[in-house]
Amino acid sequence: MVGAHLLYSLLQKHDKVRATHRASSDLESVKKVFSFYSESAVGLFDRIEWVEANITQIPNLTIAFRDITTVYHCAAFISFNPKKYFALKKTNIEGTANVVNLCLSEGVKKLCYVSSIATLATNLNGKPIDEESYWNPDEDHSVYALTKHGAEMEVWRGVQEGLNAVIVNPGVILGEGYWSSGSGIIIKNAAKGSKYFTGGSSGFVDVQDVVRAMIQLTESEVSNERYVLVGENLTYKVLLTDLAENFGNKPPTKALRRSTFMFLSRLDALSSFLFRSKRKLLKSMVESLYRSSVYDASKIKEDLNFEFTPTPNTTKRVVKNYLS
Repeated sequence: MVGAHLLYSLLQKHDKVRATHRASSDLESVKKVFSFYSESAVGLFDRIEWVEANITQIPNLTIAFRDITTVYHCAAFISFNPKKYFALKKTNIEGTANVVNLCLSEGVKKLCYVSSIATLATNLNGKPIDEESYWNPDEDHSVYALTKHGAEMEVWRGVQEGLNAVIVNPGVILGEGYWSSGSGIIIKNAAKGSKYFTGGSSGFVDVQDVVRAMIQLTESEVSNERYVLVGENLTYKVLLTDLAENFGNKPPTKALRRSTFMFLSRLDALSSFLFRSKRKLLKSMVESLYRSSVYDASKIKEDLNFEFTPTPNTTKRVVKNYLS
């Protein structure tokens, strides 16, 4: 989702934009995202110089880096299933190492890497989590968080070797175009309506704000820093109520107990074992829905005079585009 929205914004500023895609990528979804912004979606799409390259396959990736001055690294494998650890490690850590090495060898002027708030530690004193909340190896991390942290270490290794880079740590990204993955699933489920909510909270950010921050940071003199990108800290009940109202549905009124969700997670695990089906409700996912975290994005506000889009404005736009 971030990559598709980023491409649209870059095409407004640059004549030449190159992008990588895997053989299995759905490029039509990029056109769909463009159509939310412009009636000339196909024309804009045709201006992209596409290179088929997986970030774990160096030969094709090397071709993609030729004569490139600026790199935005948005590629990642997202899974919270411990059984996927080695696949996560290969894409997120080894893939990022490949990107960093090619940036160094090809003389790229600046790299912007999209990480996650998952790599930030929980502050023991109850203060909001910010860029100084360094990774705590003693915390119980998901396999996704472990590999995103490893990817960040590859970027910082590149910095030590002379690379000019910035890292962004977005919260839960709300945006349109990809309704079957990430936060798109929240939108899709909200459209159906539900009377239940979970007790946790997190930091949320508009995909357009993420893209705008990435471009501003990359074009600025800011170097070798990272930034938390969170527009608002919200409980899931508040977010789901907002979405329900935009869809014209009744807001959720019943709190789903954590013990009930954990029981469903165990049933999901049993079903996966017996029928070799894909896990849908992992323990780490359930725990995240009941964890309350507060994030502080003051750094980017101060350094770039950056303003985030109010979440109600985001949800109104995203629901409108979903219905379209």
